[in-house]
Amino acid sequence: MQEPIHKKIGKNLQEIRKSRGLSLDQVSEMSGVSKGMLGQIERGESNPTISVLWKIVNGLRISFATLMEESTPNVTVVHMEETTPLVEEEGAYRAYPIFPFEQDKGFEVYSVVIEPGSSYTSEPHYEGVEEFICVMNGQLQVSIGGATYTLEPNMALRFTANESHTYTNNTNVAIRYITLLHYPTVGKS
Repeated sequence: MQEPIHKKIGKNLQEIRKSRGLSLDQVSEMSGVSKGMLGQIERGESNPTISVLWKIVNGLRISFATLMEESTPNVTVVHMEETTPLVEEEGAYRAYPIFPFEQDKGFEVYSVVIEPGSSYTSEPHYEGVEEFICVMNGQLQVSIGGATYTLEPNMALRFTANESHTYTNNTNVAIRYITLLHYPTVGKS
């Protein structure tokens, strides 16, 4: 169920005010809207008129839409067990989307598990895509363009991923690594 617009406005107003370290009195002085009315708006107890909203946005020097947009959290906590992995090689290769792709960010992050004695070959990505890998545990071999790189825990590798590349676990324990895929041209005009 979608949150009523006046409650969204109230939350956004309070978030903006607090992020700037402003009191209700200060916002009242800046906007010409009474402290009482501002408090009611922030608590979601009042549905302000458009003219009151214009006073607030002009006083705070923000866009009108800023008060109405969905607020996004500044912190995101991801629990691996709550994500659904992408599975290859009959489950021997599992990529858990920690931070799925977002157009405005241009990257995505996965936690990857490769079972003992398994490998996975990735198709080439389009020109300019880079992969960043950091091994958490185990020993990972990454083969790119005829060269093979062996990575131990706390080692990292960056490469342009526009040719096929293979991830291999030649050990007898499952390995885990974090991979970030960066798409540099996404979202740019």
